Amino acid sequence: MSQGKPVTGDRPAGTTRQQWWVLGLASLASFIVILDMMVVATALTALRHHLGASLADLEWTVSGYTLSFAVLLMTAAALGDRLGRRRVFAAGLAVFALSSAACALSPDAAALIAARVAQGAGAAMIMPMALALLNAAFPPARRGWAIGIYGGVTALAAVAGPVLGGAVTQGLGWQWIFWLNVPVALGAIPLVLTRIGEAAGPGSAVDLPGLALVTAAALGLVWGLVQADTAGWGSAEVIGTLVAGTVAAVAFAAWERCAARPMIPARLFRSPEFSAGNVAIFAINASLTGVIFLMPQFQQVVAGQDSLGAGLRLLPWGAAPFLIGPRAGALADRIGERTLVVTGSLLQAAGVAWIAAVAGPGSGYPALIAPMTIVGVGFALAIPAVTRSVTSGVPPADIGTASGAFTTMRQLGGAFGVAVLGAAFAATGSYATPAAFSNGFVTAFRVAAGIALAAAVAGMILPGRANRRSPTAPLEAGEAFSGTRTAAARRPSAPDARVR
Repeated sequence: MSQGKPVTGDRPAGTTRQQWWVLGLASLASFIVILDMMVVATALTALRHHLGASLADLEWTVSGYTLSFAVLLMTAAALGDRLGRRRVFAAGLAVFALSSAACALSPDAAALIAARVAQGAGAAMIMPMALALLNAAFPPARRGWAIGIYGGVTALAAVAGPVLGGAVTQGLGWQWIFWLNVPVALGAIPLVLTRIGEAAGPGSAVDLPGLALVTAAALGLVWGLVQADTAGWGSAEVIGTLVAGTVAAVAFAAWERCAARPMIPARLFRSPEFSAGNVAIFAINASLTGVIFLMPQFQQVVAGQDSLGAGLRLLPWGAAPFLIGPRAGALADRIGERTLVVTGSLLQAAGVAWIAAVAGPGSGYPALIAPMTIVGVGFALAIPAVTRSVTSGVPPADIGTASGAFTTMRQLGGAFGVAVLGAAFAATGSYATPAAFSNGFVTAFRVAAGIALAAAVAGMILPGRANRRSPTAPLEAGEAFSGTRTAAARRPSAPDARVR
């Protein structure tokens, strides 16, 4: 590929055909992955009616995807280094297509949850490989432009997901939110294998004990929270899984301190930016994913909206990240990450608490527009700043691992947020009547506001602009929303990341 050609305006001159293919296919694949996180939100009510799904089933429909995505992401990245990133990317698309078909054909909630877990595994293979191939294909002078386009496409998926999910569910049926993935993913596979060159990695070993422990920890804790409403907080099932998950989490931390090739080296936690940033993104995404899980159902169960109407009413959340996110990274350069993380988390907490104060069977949609917009502005400011903080506070050699850990914590936060808010909802509410749903909804949103406040507290630990260590290159435009960063995006391409 050609390198070193002049850049004209925002668009680099001399982009090769193979670079266009890499950019297009990476963006397309990431679009469907992010879309499938969001598109299910407005179909949950339909799934509850058509499959007889319980609250726990609906929680697992969302959490099963995010959990498998989270715990397999770093392992998939290591497999890409060993087996070839293009090969793993194509395999991920195949897994995603087949599991999407399985979702559409699911006869009951249990089958759907199993298929969603497989879908998350496919997503874990796609996302890190898409970014790795993109970073390998473009030299540093053009990488920001390419990642800006990539980030804009993934941001569009997040904005369009609830609306598209509502439109498809209402017009064609909930099965079609999954069928739409199949031709896109299968059609992309031959193009990936013929239009993209293979990219090599350093051949990282897979930390199998670490993978087993972190999977057991996440599954045990989420399982206990989700099943608490059905089995009871004092049941052997709930207590046993919560204890087992906690023990596994402690064992994972101990193992990572002594493992020869740990998933997350212990030295990274000596960086306050890394430690506090990961706590902050966990809490931010826990609060956000939990409220997105419940808000479309509120619009349908309480406000009487159809699927499309519920999706359209989520637009105030998506508009702010789409408009502000690409610029927030540059803003962090000027005022520092701590200010943006704390301010953004406080805005998110205030907006969620405001919704809890005004929501009810008699509340109209106009009363929700302002607080939803405030929530959107809050996480649009906080997420790119905390992303930048985590990746700029570690040595350059660890940026790839740090960004993988950050993305994992972000997805785990989403799974835990759905579980915690689901438990809060079930404690005081139900689907029996609009009033009963409102009671649980308000309780859950108060909890979500508290979780966002915890993110603000974590943000206070981040170093201020005046006393932080010298950062590496600033976050490129558009990358902030995707929340993913690789080592190659922050430094010149290494020999082991070349395209062959």
